[in-house]
Amino acid sequence: MEFRRTFAAVALTLLAAAANAADFTVQVDARETPRGILHVTQSFTAKPGVLALSYPKWLPGEHAPTGPNIDVAGLVIRAGDRVLPWTRDGIDMNTVRVNVPAGVREVKLAFDFLLDNGTDGFTSAACSTPKLILLSWNQVAFYPAGKRSDDITCEATLQLPNRWQHASALDERLTDANGIVFQPVTFTKLVDSPVLAGAHFRTIELTPPGDTAPVRLRMACDSEEGLQIPAAQVDALKQLVREARALFGTQHYAHYDFLLSMSDHIAHFGLEHHQSSDDRGPERWWVDDDERRDQSNLLAHEYAHSWNGKFRRPAGLATGDFFTPMQGELLWVYEGLTEYLGAVLAARAGIRTPEEARDNMATIAAEIEANRGRTWRPLVDTGTHAQELYEGRSSWEHWRRSVDFYDEGQLLWLDADGIIRKLSNNTKSMDDFCKRFHGGPNNGAELKPYTLDEVIATLNAVQPYDWKGFIQKRVYDVAPHAPTNGITNGGWSLAWADSMGPLQRSNEAADKVVDESYTLGLTLTEDGRVKDIVPGSPVDVAKIAPDMMVIAVNGRRYSKDVLRDAIAASKQNGVVELLCENKEFFGMYSVTYRNGRRHPVLVRDASKPDYVSEVLAPHAK
Repeated sequence: MEFRRTFAAVALTLLAAAANAADFTVQVDARETPRGILHVTQSFTAKPGVLALSYPKWLPGEHAPTGPNIDVAGLVIRAGDRVLPWTRDGIDMNTVRVNVPAGVREVKLAFDFLLDNGTDGFTSAACSTPKLILLSWNQVAFYPAGKRSDDITCEATLQLPNRWQHASALDERLTDANGIVFQPVTFTKLVDSPVLAGAHFRTIELTPPGDTAPVRLRMACDSEEGLQIPAAQVDALKQLVREARALFGTQHYAHYDFLLSMSDHIAHFGLEHHQSSDDRGPERWWVDDDERRDQSNLLAHEYAHSWNGKFRRPAGLATGDFFTPMQGELLWVYEGLTEYLGAVLAARAGIRTPEEARDNMATIAAEIEANRGRTWRPLVDTGTHAQELYEGRSSWEHWRRSVDFYDEGQLLWLDADGIIRKLSNNTKSMDDFCKRFHGGPNNGAELKPYTLDEVIATLNAVQPYDWKGFIQKRVYDVAPHAPTNGITNGGWSLAWADSMGPLQRSNEAADKVVDESYTLGLTLTEDGRVKDIVPGSPVDVAKIAPDMMVIAVNGRRYSKDVLRDAIAASKQNGVVELLCENKEFFGMYSVTYRNGRRHPVLVRDASKPDYVSEVLAPHAK
């Protein structure tokens, strides 16, 4: 295509002055983003013999070999005008090899990256629409095989559709009508620095007064209307920056950008980076209260990762390259502690109200207790097995277990926080752990790996206790029941209400599900498909299974309201009749149940100190 050749020529001219500063270059033409295709050109220094080039496979933050090499198409390698044949490694599918002829000092590689339209998954899933893109550099760059990513330098160039704005943690060397040329960086930093771009774009400053490390919210959306964030939420995000600084006592970035893409046609998740975060959610994130509440922990969680996960990272996840398999044994610290700190920071900043924060705790406690997979599988195994569990389907999840180190991590670290507070007469807390473990000078995007022994030693330095035994019991041993000591010792208890709390209502509405895990023992989609059942629950006893369709309830066509009315009436009737379809076969199932509506809620226990409220209260001055 002519525009591709023109862009490549311009990019190579721009790169010539910095040729000696980089081991290789990558030029991405993203002008066909609306069609779902990126055009990539790379250049590598070479010498005669076999040149091996690898495509990133094991991705930081995804903890899995999720590099989407299947979406690389049209791969051609050239030396001058000569096309060089290449072969794929028969075992490592992410590596290709080419024989470089005598006298050749440079090879050029070109391919197209085919953007996925599926919304299930992480960075390899949908990341673009006709109006925006979140560009992950690992998807558009091969690198010299077998080398540590910190030891190779790359210069990247990007061309975007006309009039699109962009943001990234990368520094720019040159930006004009021909494209953006970024300063050369290590390949580690390049992959750690995605680019957000879009036709509808907005930047909001979040930097506290007097702070020398800028923090910004960068938003790209499918519409201008979706960019209209309420002033109260801007204030809460500004407070989030102050609360995080108060919690950790320092920063480990020169600047930080929340890269928020908002569309109903992309995958929804968050991915952490040292100086930015890839945050993806619905188009109406800010203008629909249910969507806003449903997403209310994401930015705080990813921001906390700048300290816990990026600066401090388990040694098994700090491989230093993109080909060494990662080991997820300590994901209950990497992700579990971050999930706890994100929930705490969201409450302290006012992103969530205290009632919403407690509602979240109640939901997690009830859900973890309903998870029967914990009767055979310890928490640590969900981290060790995470690289496959992330891809697990929702059916039978309550028996299989999923990546439970996230939500269970909230309960585990709340428990640790309460123990520290109680034994220290409320003079110390997990805040002190964070300052010790994540503190130190701000040297920018820096990595400091750790082991389990260091986690235990730091806990003991804050407050002496049998932390090794604590972790053994809650992480490495099979534990049939949810670890709710942090709630009960924190002055609250898990109880049941006949109506949902504010966060539960919003989560259901935004996720389009019906959660009756704590009554009949099933979760459904809005149209009545059974997503999962709780082993041992009434529907399990009645032999209902995931993926069945509930057609009618007590003789009436299924709807959410009809189902819940029948559950409420179970106190008198003692049974709920469900007509279900199972792969074209129909059956009537009598579900014995007589406890009415039950939704988790926390109630105050005045006989104990209210540590939970202290944990969630604002701390920054």
